[in-house]
Parts: sequence; structure tokens; C-alpha cells
Amino acid sequence: MTELQEKIIKLKKDKNAVLLVHNYQRTEIQEIADYLGDSLGLAKEAAKTDADIIVFCGVMFMAETAKILSPKKTVLLPENDAGCPMANMVTANDVIKLKNQHPDAKVVSYVNTNADVKAVTDVCCTSSNAVEVVKNIDSDKIIFTPDQNLASWVQRFVDKEIIVWDGFCYVHDKISVEEVIQAKENMPDAMLLIHPECKKEVADLADRVGSTSDMIRFAKESDTKRFIVGTELGLIERLQRENPEKEFYSAGTVKICQNMKKITLDSVYNSLFFNKYEIVLPDRIMKSAKKSLDEMLKYQ
Repeated sequence: MTELQEKIIKLKKDKNAVLLVHNYQRTEIQEIADYLGDSLGLAKEAAKTDADIIVFCGVMFMAETAKILSPKKTVLLPENDAGCPMANMVTANDVIKLKNQHPDAKVVSYVNTNADVKAVTDVCCTSSNAVEVVKNIDSDKIIFTPDQNLASWVQRFVDKEIIVWDGFCYVHDKISVEEVIQAKENMPDAMLLIHPECKKEVADLADRVGSTSDMIRFAKESDTKRFIVGTELGLIERLQRENPEKEFYSAGTVKICQNMKKITLDSVYNSLFFNKYEIVLPDRIMKSAKKSLDEMLKYQ
């Protein structure tokens, strides 16, 4: 453990802070997490923590979610420009227009959305529970924002009309059929794990499609010794660290979320020491957005 990691751990204890870390963060930050996981797991931790301060190592919408679920806590995002391009692809006004065009539809928004979008959403979802959310929501017509690829994956399992927004994750969308096929040809004994934010034609090639938490659980329990993984580098590094007896390879060229990687140990330390950068949201937005998040948390 580095000196800076030790300083952060001590500072966390002194300030009664908790470090929530997403699977796509840098390895050295993952190593000192109080909780390391996907969006659903992190949201659940944010809702139940008894810490005074939540330092969220992820992107803006995740820190906003933590604030909405723990409004009395101080929530810090170590880099205030660590945004999510997909979250920025849809606005609250976009959703309101769709609701006006389809008044009989319910809105399901990926948790990868900004707080104002959550505030005009009926139920949020994550890649872990999107299928269950859409199956169980009381409507046969669904407006799904913002990820068209996750919507396509959900559509396979439900007999409902899904009105799809055309957003996407720039990291997963880069994973191509050609490089996945090449990877499978190079390693025919490997199992292909694909994230549902990938394109439909990539998901079609997968041995298993699942969220990062699903990939972690499956890789640990599987007898397979070699895996090709279609998601961001941070998750692949975690898989290798936690399963040293197995092999994990990127599905083609390594994919990196530059927004996730903006957060460094230095920025985590500075965030804790100086209380940078605190998430502040209007009460009306938090109140409305919490309803859609509470609904999401019913689906484990």
C-alpha cells in the first residue's frame, strides 16, 4: 500500500467518511474502497451508510444518486468534471416531450441519467435489474432512456412496446463485431462475457450478457479458466485481481472510460481534506428523483 493510500484511509477514519468506488475506477482507488461495485450496489450502499461523508469515486450521476438517497449526508465527487456523456444525451425536457406524445406510457430511465431526468421518470433501473423493472412496471408501453443498446437487450425478454431514446455509452459502443469475432477465433476455449450496453450484434455473439456484478459473480463461480470480457478496463483488472488462477482478456482493443479515470488518488485525498466537490441539488429535484430511485431499489 502506498503512503497516499494510507493517508486517505486515515483521513476517512478521522472524518467518518466512506469511499464508494465503481468497478471502472483506477486499480489503486479500487484497492482502498469501502465498497466496490456496480451502479445498483453503490446505490444500495449510499442509501444505508451511517457515514457523515460519502466520497463517490465514479461519475456525476452516481454522486447525484448518492445525494438523493442520502440527502442529509455530505456527498463529494473528487473531480467535478467527471461527467457521463451518455447521461448528457437526454434531458428532462426530452422526457417530458416524449411523455406528452405518449401519455399512456411509463418512463423507465437508466440510472445513468442526470438528477433532473430521474425527477420526471417513473422508475429507474440499472443494467442488473432493467429486465425485471420493465417486466413489472404497470404499463404495456415504455419510454426507455437513454441507452438504446440496453433497451434492445431488455426488448428480448418482454412483450411490451418500448419507445427507445437513441443514447449510448461511448465506451461499450466501440466494441465491434469484427474484433469480438477475432478474439473468439484467437481464444476458442474462452467464454465471452458482454455488457448489455454493447450493440445488439455484439450481444448476439456472447456466451453470457450481464452487468459488471453479474460478470464478477459468474467468473468466480464458473469452471471456465479463460474469459474474453466486453466492458471497460477497470472491471477486467478487478476480475484478474480477484481470480488469479484464471485469465481475462479484453474483447478486442482495451476500452477505457476517460471520465471514470479522471479521478486519481490525489483528487480523492484533496476531496476529503478540503471537502471538494460537494453535490448540491434542489430539494424539488431530489424529492421527485428519489421516488424513481426507491422504485428501482425494490428490484434486487
